[in-house]
Amino acid sequence: MRRLTYENNRGESIVFYHSPFFIEALTGIGEVDADIQNQRAPYRDGDNYIDTILQPRFVTLEGAINSSNLNEIKNYRKQILKVCNPKLGLGKLTLELDGDIKEIYGVLDSVPAFPERSSNPYQRFMVVWKCPNPYWRDPQQVSRSLKAYEGKFTFPFTFPVRFGIEGDITTITNDGDTSAPVIITIQGPISRPMIENRTTGEYMQINTTIGPEEVLYIDTNPLAKRVEIHRTNQIVKAMGYVDYNSDFWQLAVGDNELRYRADEGIAEAIAAVSWHSQYVGI
Repeated sequence: MRRLTYENNRGESIVFYHSPFFIEALTGIGEVDADIQNQRAPYRDGDNYIDTILQPRFVTLEGAINSSNLNEIKNYRKQILKVCNPKLGLGKLTLELDGDIKEIYGVLDSVPAFPERSSNPYQRFMVVWKCPNPYWRDPQQVSRSLKAYEGKFTFPFTFPVRFGIEGDITTITNDGDTSAPVIITIQGPISRPMIENRTTGEYMQINTTIGPEEVLYIDTNPLAKRVEIHRTNQIVKAMGYVDYNSDFWQLAVGDNELRYRADEGIAEAIAAVSWHSQYVGI
């Protein structure tokens, strides 16, 4: 099974499958160009490998309108042009292939092409998307919760007294082929919350107090970094509260040990970490 669905940013969608939009060829779903970063020293053979950078992905669909009726062909062409409009910016591609489902965001590289039919009863077409982020991702967002502070103090008490446990440490797994940005949400009340990825040695700390009716929102996506405090009917930019040594960390491939702590907090203060695993191909 091979089915491709494209949804533009107006919420309009089109499905390429068997009928009426038949897929003849689909390229770019696996292969993507890689740029190898090297450094060369003078008077030395060869060079030093630094990193590999994936280039934007180009997904090309060649298909045919599965109809020989002229009025239907005209209407189907209009439908393709309406949904696959380059002026609408980024849209979402969802590919179902052999029981696997992945998605990616892309913009039309050009207006869809419709070659001359001549004696062919079917109208062929070609659509090309440029995907700035070359990674496919799971459609389902995975989310895990961490408790900031668990109170232990009760009356009457006996020594030794346990006032509480600092933070919750848990291990989450990134099943993808590369690191994955995360979205962190923290429901107050909490003071100077910090979430650390102990696997990578990086942490994110916010030097402010989050009230009981506020939610701290952090997005570590390099293309959409955000730190915000969400209140009722209000969103406040909070990038200025980010600790100087903080990192917009991502999940490494495999297991990641996360720790959540704060200067002050109660049992109701909960942090959620959400992510989509990313893949180099499908």
